[in-house]
Amino acid sequence: MDSTGYPRLVGDIGGTNARLAWHAAAGAAPTDVVALPCADHVSLEAAMRHYLGAIGRSAPRWCAIGIANPVVGDQVRMTNHDWSFSIEAMRRSLGFERFLVINDFTALALALPALAPGDVRQVGAGRAVPDAPLGLLGPGTGLGVSGLLPARSGLRSTPVTGEGGHVTLAATDDLEEAVVRRLRERFGHASAERAVSGPGLVNLHEAVCHVRGVEVPAVDPAEITRRAEQGEDPHCVEALDLFFAFLGTTAGNLALSLGTLGGMYIGGGIVPRLGDRIDRSLFRERFEAKGRFRAYLQGVPTYVLQAGVSPALIGASRALDDL
Repeated sequence: MDSTGYPRLVGDIGGTNARLAWHAAAGAAPTDVVALPCADHVSLEAAMRHYLGAIGRSAPRWCAIGIANPVVGDQVRMTNHDWSFSIEAMRRSLGFERFLVINDFTALALALPALAPGDVRQVGAGRAVPDAPLGLLGPGTGLGVSGLLPARSGLRSTPVTGEGGHVTLAATDDLEEAVVRRLRERFGHASAERAVSGPGLVNLHEAVCHVRGVEVPAVDPAEITRRAEQGEDPHCVEALDLFFAFLGTTAGNLALSLGTLGGMYIGGGIVPRLGDRIDRSLFRERFEAKGRFRAYLQGVPTYVLQAGVSPALIGASRALDDL
């Protein structure tokens, strides 16, 4: 173990899976990457202890995790799972000298500059401006949102930490307005996450069926996607079309807010698994459809993350050095 805090335990903790890895040295790739279903463990600490036992290692001095949740103060209570913990209490219990907990999309944003060309696929036109802000959002169990502001005057790049997935969902046509109205009736506030996420896809399907006046079948996101891709169910097709349209609108809003001339990145667990479906959707059209600023957004490239190993694991490790 060296003086720079290696080896390290790093994690990418979502509402469904906790991905953990061992980072042995600077410049090395994480190894022993394991995805543990959150539902199989009573707590994050239990999952981490299970992981360390499975790989036959004791806890290292340094650990960093990105977690799908706001991190404000010592107490963390997950939004899309029932885990909660004290950062300091867990640090002491596991014996870490340093235990850094950040938002999972903050960790992913920190990893963007380290991505290899094969880790991303461009959707649509646009060309990245060097040393310009980057945007990031990704539908999964929730909707993660972040960005990376470029380094200035020798300082390190700064990740944007917020809860942009809970901004108010915007409609651009009559069907979208009817769907947003239905979401508002159900949830009070129709946030972007209520539509642009795994549970959001189910919400969209329910809203479409409600608007069309048909019975709502019990289907999960995977079944909605399958029926849509096979063309078996027009309401599933509409739900998936709306998912990508709302994703494009939300991404365009973020691009304008942060000035992401360096590019907008789409991560999360849903879009990369759908292959080229995003290319055949309204995503890019909605991304650019900002009236007088259409030309501005036409120049902003959009990319789908397709790395085999979660880049947020590298981002969590970089956070130990940069934050």
